[in-house]
Amino acid sequence: MIHIPSGKGRFVILALLVFAISSFFLLGPYNVHPGYTSPLGQADQQEKSPAGGAILTGHAIAPKLSNATAKAELGRAAWKVLHTTFGRFPEKPTAEEQEALRSYVHLFQRLYPCGDCAEHFGQVLSKYPPQVSSRSAAAMWGCFVHNIVNKRLKKPEFNCEEIGDAYDCGCGDEKPEGSDHKEAA
Repeated sequence: MIHIPSGKGRFVILALLVFAISSFFLLGPYNVHPGYTSPLGQADQQEKSPAGGAILTGHAIAPKLSNATAKAELGRAAWKVLHTTFGRFPEKPTAEEQEALRSYVHLFQRLYPCGDCAEHFGQVLSKYPPQVSSRSAAAMWGCFVHNIVNKRLKKPEFNCEEIGDAYDCGCGDEKPEGSDHKEAA
């Protein structure tokens, strides 16, 4: 049974989702690694901030979050958003959709409201970049990195074969409006 937070928890989930989506639309897709050629054909054009650092690979922006209760609530809400996003990702995404998810994960990490958590997750991302070739790849990658974080925090690990059940949004199989490509059954 999934616990759906009420009050502040729902607000945190909604705020994170709105922030991440609006960030992507304002900033667009970006390359993450030097020399990387995106599926969109943009080779080695890593976007830079006005200060010269890479937008997606720079330091965590938020300060440390010392309130343990707020940190735990934020973490649960963040994982819910991420796992639900991965579970709703197309099984056969376009190159643009793949780049959108890759950018989303990196922006999510940089802008995460707990600075020390964001720095630790940035280290995980540098070692294990987001897998965006399909819904299954994204969901399994998400479970894998969640387990890395849980291990560091001395929390129990998830059985990745059951991650869809643990983070089922109850959304069903409906497709997003305007979705022209077909998914595998």
